[in-house]
Amino acid sequence: MASFTPADLARIEEQLSATDQLLDQGYPGDDGSRQPIHTVYVPADRFTPQLTAEWGAQALATAEAHGGLARLGSLLGQDSDLASAVAERVAAKLASEPIEDLRLDFEDGYGDRGDEAEDADAVAAANAVAAAVAAGTAPPFIGIRFKCFEAPTRARGLRTLDLFVSTLATAGELPAGLILTLPKVTTVAQVQAMDFAVSRLEEVHGLPAGRLRFEVQVETPQLILGPDGTSPVAQLPHVVPGRISALHYGTYDYSASLQISAEYQSMEHPVADFAKEVMQLAVAGTGIRLSDGSTNIIPVGDAVEDAWKLHGRLVRRSLERGYYQGWDLHAAQLPSRFAATYAFYREGLPAATARLRNYVERTEGGVMDEPATARALAAFVLRGVQCGAVATEEVQLLAGVELSQLTALAHPRLAHSTSK
Repeated sequence: MASFTPADLARIEEQLSATDQLLDQGYPGDDGSRQPIHTVYVPADRFTPQLTAEWGAQALATAEAHGGLARLGSLLGQDSDLASAVAERVAAKLASEPIEDLRLDFEDGYGDRGDEAEDADAVAAANAVAAAVAAGTAPPFIGIRFKCFEAPTRARGLRTLDLFVSTLATAGELPAGLILTLPKVTTVAQVQAMDFAVSRLEEVHGLPAGRLRFEVQVETPQLILGPDGTSPVAQLPHVVPGRISALHYGTYDYSASLQISAEYQSMEHPVADFAKEVMQLAVAGTGIRLSDGSTNIIPVGDAVEDAWKLHGRLVRRSLERGYYQGWDLHAAQLPSRFAATYAFYREGLPAATARLRNYVERTEGGVMDEPATARALAAFVLRGVQCGAVATEEVQLLAGVELSQLTALAHPRLAHSTSK
């Protein structure tokens, strides 16, 4: 005989209705779309529709000048078989899609050139992006980083944002992978102001509500720990729901704010790890993506191979910690970015697909995986497919699942909602 009366059950339902709403609306999970593995930053006035191909050619030329992509793999600790498999895929990637995400920079990489020059460059950048999209030479993801919303640069940042988006909207349909980046955020109010700004742009240009999403750069300690002892970054997903696409860690601004001397400012400094762990906690389950920062040790001159080793190690370190994206600042960083990333996925592919096959076929193996682990395994393999490290045919052969089934395993909530 059951002990709970209908009234008891109704009371529990009432007590938990707010929790149900929070979990449903505040933690929708990842939307299943592709996340780029890196973001390349260039001064806005240097962008042309040919830039992506030029960077790919420069990257390949640098690799060839230093023994080829297979040798790069060995420098990064890959055995000969893995280095060969990775090199083949990296060569194809650098020839076809060397930049996945490109940000035309109007902030630190551009500086203060006066209003007349920046106005002209904002319009020119929008026209160049539209031309690149029309010609099929634009990266899958592209946009701008404008100046921050602190008082000295706020008006300038808003004007550049307005001119860029308005010019793009006038030219035609916005690029599918359009991304806007708000830097040096210190308070929740700045993000709310950005939400208002893009909402007004949507209204003025007849865009669907929510079309203009944006990234938040976490570059100040005030966003990690506020004056009241709470974490403002944890509030962001919930004060502007659905508007933020990603949080990007800013290595050097953040480190400098904590008085870390220049020699020791790094993506792997303890202060960086702490900030990034808070960021991970803040957006877990919200669908907001994460990106690590950059290293300013560039593979040029006599330091190419040492810089590649450092960059490759840092890329791998980020991947192992759940940061699947990072910044690249120079064409010569592309080979080590892709080589380290592809090795990460290819090394983990056999075990991940074997466990997925056991899970799907309900076969007992050495590891009894639960649904949450199966999601993580599928998401790992899917990321490898999306970036070019793994072929769909390999997934079918090793795991026995088609791409659609792999996506459903990685994002079951999304698959359930689309099947209704």
